[in-house]
Order: sequence, then structure tokens, then C-alpha cells
Amino acid sequence: MFRVGIGYDAHRLAAGRPLILGGVTLPHATGLEGWSDADVLTHAVADAVLGAAAVGDIGQHFPPGDAAFKNASSLDLLARVAQLIGDLGYSIANVDTVLIMETPRIGDYRDEMAANIAAALGIESGQVSVKATTTEGMGFAGRGEGAAAQAVALLEKV
Repeated sequence: MFRVGIGYDAHRLAAGRPLILGGVTLPHATGLEGWSDADVLTHAVADAVLGAAAVGDIGQHFPPGDAAFKNASSLDLLARVAQLIGDLGYSIANVDTVLIMETPRIGDYRDEMAANIAAALGIESGQVSVKATTTEGMGFAGRGEGAAAQAVALLEKV
């Protein structure tokens, strides 16, 4: 049996925060605002995986405002999601992602992001696709106010 889930996340850009995407700290004047490290890419993956198993979303499992998750590594949270999914008898077949942000360009970091996400999920990096797009100046991402990400995950019952 296969199950598909979709995830989406968005965060504002804010001064004084590191920009962490796919577990990689990128050079940028601003970072993403949030309770954890605000890694939109990893959050979207977590929601896709949780959604595929029909077990809620990242906010239910790691609530904002809970001191245990303040500045938490999203890769650590994703590893906990993978453990939960494994305990439910699922394996992750693949994950496909897209980052929506004007800058910075992620081409030099794409493989590292995929490897980080794959390691957290306990799968091979070839099972994770990381892509990016801009909105050509339109909307909050286009104005440089924030970033968003989408992800799709395919689970298989084992």
C-alpha cells in the first residue's frame, strides 16, 4: 500500500537570524523567523511525511511556544518524524521538494540539502529531490519578505 502526502510551509525573513534551508546555513543578510530554526524546506518535508501517514502536522507534534522546541534543529525534528513513521510500519519511498524564494540561489547547496534531509529520514540522498524557484518579484517571496517550500512524500507500508 502506498500513501502520498503534501507539505507546505512559509516563514518571514528577519534580521539577526541565520538562514537555514535543508539543514544548511546559507550566507544571507537575513534568516527565517520562527520558534525552531524555521527551516521551511525541512518543515514542508515533515508535513508531507506526516500527512501521508495521516498523523497530523508538524505543529501538532512540535508546537510553537513549547520550550522544548525553541531554536530546535528542524533536521532533528524530521528525524523524530521518520522514527514515528517507521514505528507505524511505513518506509519512505521518496520526497520531492521545491523552495520558493528570490535569493540566495541554492544551486551550490542543493546536494548537501538533499543529503541532510535524506539522512534525517534514514533514506538515500537519491530518494530526495531539492528544487527551487522564484516568483519573479510577485508576492511575499518575490518582495523578499519571506520564503516558502512545498514537498510531496511517498510512503510504502512495509
